[in-house]
Amino acid sequence: MTSPATHILRLLRWGRVLARHGALRGIENDRNAPKQVKRLVRLARLGTFQPKVPDYAGAFQAIGPAAIKLGQSLATRPDLVGEEAARNLLTLQDSLPPLPFAVIEQAIEAGFGKPVSEMFLSLDTDPVGSASVAQVHRGITTDGRHVAVKVLRPGIREKFARDIETYEWAAAHLEAMGGEATRLRPRAVIDNFKRWTSRELDLRREAASASELADAMNGYAGYRVPDIDWDRTCGTIMTIAWIDGTKLSNLDALRAGGIDLPELAQRLVLSFLTQAISAGFFHADMHQGNLFVEADGTIAAIDFGIMGRIDRRARLWLAEILYGLTTGNYRRVAEIHFEAQYVPSHHSIDEFATALRAVGEPMRGKPVSELSVGGMLDGLFAITRDFDMQVQPHLLLLQKTMVMVEGLATSLHPEINMWDVSGPFVTNWIRDELGPEAALADRLRTDAETLLRLPELLRRIEDRFPAKGGAPEQRQLPEIALVWERNGERRWPGYALALAIGGAAVWGAGALGWL
Repeated sequence: MTSPATHILRLLRWGRVLARHGALRGIENDRNAPKQVKRLVRLARLGTFQPKVPDYAGAFQAIGPAAIKLGQSLATRPDLVGEEAARNLLTLQDSLPPLPFAVIEQAIEAGFGKPVSEMFLSLDTDPVGSASVAQVHRGITTDGRHVAVKVLRPGIREKFARDIETYEWAAAHLEAMGGEATRLRPRAVIDNFKRWTSRELDLRREAASASELADAMNGYAGYRVPDIDWDRTCGTIMTIAWIDGTKLSNLDALRAGGIDLPELAQRLVLSFLTQAISAGFFHADMHQGNLFVEADGTIAAIDFGIMGRIDRRARLWLAEILYGLTTGNYRRVAEIHFEAQYVPSHHSIDEFATALRAVGEPMRGKPVSELSVGGMLDGLFAITRDFDMQVQPHLLLLQKTMVMVEGLATSLHPEINMWDVSGPFVTNWIRDELGPEAALADRLRTDAETLLRLPELLRRIEDRFPAKGGAPEQRQLPEIALVWERNGERRWPGYALALAIGGAAVWGAGALGWL
């Protein structure tokens, strides 16, 4: 088990990097930040020269792969990192210099236990993509199919595990400080981040996600997921069909190919809504590099390491919230938040509805070009503190993806109205899911399932009372000993000494240009 002194040294080293990019200034100026954290921030930035304009994305890029992924997830949390940092982190690019092909070839042979030549006729030595977790090479299989081969960077799992252990340690201490830190639930946020990255670091899971999404979108015209080559896929290597298409970011090429960009933007939004609301399983890394447009206009997606999942009850609430905001029914939106137990019951529904109106009405009165899902989310985050709303980690990926999709759709068609596009879809889905016929069928199905489960329900009724809210039950988090707690003997003075010595060492190394 990693010692607290090691965690502290890592945090100080990362803090030095953040400080050199000006990325700690926001914490020092935040009146809600715990005093203990502010003290550590001052120690970390001691002797550094900070730029006038903070570069949060550059700081996370410099720290390393796990920090890149963490920064991308924090880009959707203006309530946690501030609006300025969230906007800057949206520019964070997940790219690293490629590894030599000899290393990649060795990793492939180690993964399958046989020479590359037995699986591929050819494999390009130059990668088509190189990110923090893996890099991708184009190849041709022994049976003549053109494929993309994704290979994990050797040692990346161990590096992520080490860094995430320190994230968990820091989050536990931050949450134990109480107040605003407790409401933001940093431990749950890091736990969700840990689960997301563990899926991304197992390429068999990514392949399975791609296969599941392909099944979910099978009836949706104009959206495709490439086929998986399961014979050439394992935990560290994934092989999928090669996509011949134009990147979604290459607008000139799309126009030259006769693609209807407004129609493409609308189909992109509807494909996301189909995944998130209809299927409850969505591609959560929908940036420009992961979406291509084929010659016939079909959207082809790649990179399924980060996927989101929402259960049916949460999808019903989500659809009603979107519908209520688009129609101005703020009272119903407020009621849903209380039904889902997102807002504690000691608050007033009417007051919360008024706060929601303050978020929704200014947008409803703006021209089409100024309507923004991202703006709506920022407004909703702004009122969470006033109503003691705890962070809902299961919705973080959804929020992140909604912002991504809006940005992509707007780049294709600046005049697109996200509300006009999503409104009819949400209305029809609610009618199908909550209409009389659907309600009757759902009731019959639920009653039959309940009767079959009655013996089990009777045995477990005490565990199931009281009823849970809209958020899935948080899994048990690992026990982490706090440095200020007694554990056989008081060790806090020793840790304080380690902090001081470690801080001096980190400061000295930074002053000499070693960090």
